[in-house]
Amino acid sequence: MNNIPSVDLADFLSDDPERKQKFVNEIGKAYEEIGFVALKNHFLSDNLVDELYKEVKNFFALPLETKKKYEIEGLAGQRGYISFGKEHAKGKKEGDLKEFWHFGQEPSEDANLIEEYPENVQVEELQDFNHTGMEAYRMLEKTGIYVLRALALYIGLDEFYFDHWASNGNSILRPIHYPPITEEPKGAERAGAHGDINLITLLMGASTGGLQVLRKDGQWIDAIPQEDELVINVGDMLERHTNNKLRSTIHRVINPPREQWGSPRYSIPFFMHPRSEMPLNCLEECIDDENPKSYPDITAGEFLHQRLVEIGLKK
Repeated sequence: MNNIPSVDLADFLSDDPERKQKFVNEIGKAYEEIGFVALKNHFLSDNLVDELYKEVKNFFALPLETKKKYEIEGLAGQRGYISFGKEHAKGKKEGDLKEFWHFGQEPSEDANLIEEYPENVQVEELQDFNHTGMEAYRMLEKTGIYVLRALALYIGLDEFYFDHWASNGNSILRPIHYPPITEEPKGAERAGAHGDINLITLLMGASTGGLQVLRKDGQWIDAIPQEDELVINVGDMLERHTNNKLRSTIHRVINPPREQWGSPRYSIPFFMHPRSEMPLNCLEECIDDENPKSYPDITAGEFLHQRLVEIGLKK
């Protein structure tokens, strides 16, 4: 396998039970083997994608002193602007060669949350930035819930098992700007090798190149979706919850060849997090004599706190 498998959400949404089951089998098998797929026929329109990229590029083009006023102390980087080099991969001291923004959940009135999410930070200079970002957030959240429904069926759970936990969950939309590289990076990469923290990640912008996935045999392969596809991968929370049945695969964004150092790169991942009280205990459906329980019980909120400390966003 030299590229990640491609799946079609239209199969899952069809009225044909065989097509629906085909999607469940394909995505489940891919997540057992490599932890990544490229997904077509998601809920993001081309127009919304174009508008979001326009707003994101306009934001990152603002003067640094303007962007810095949106870097809010005390939020552990969970909302607003996070400046260049602030985050690093777990176990690595070199900061990643990126700056980014975080949009967070704006829960519905009937969410009945036990936690209070921070308010989103409003950008005064760009009147459509926040509205466009949250519109994309909703479409990615909707796509993610359907993917989780397919995975619930694959595992042997009720199709809607994840709906409550993922709806109004602590998800994050992260527009990232990798600026042009102006000097030898000295061991730093655009994004060092890492696994994601969350349930699943839905990524826009991987078609510009640089994203690599670590295969089981130790080989790095390029993840190159079609222009209209999202890259969707399993995160550590889902790997833990499924007792390693579904794989959270190590991935990275490598620096471009020297002749392309002058080109910036943009990508926009949506990190799908559940409500903090969701138990990530290993599911009984994923435990047997050959696969005994691998992890102690923990909630999603406790796990997130541990990992934010490890990657340098929380003290």
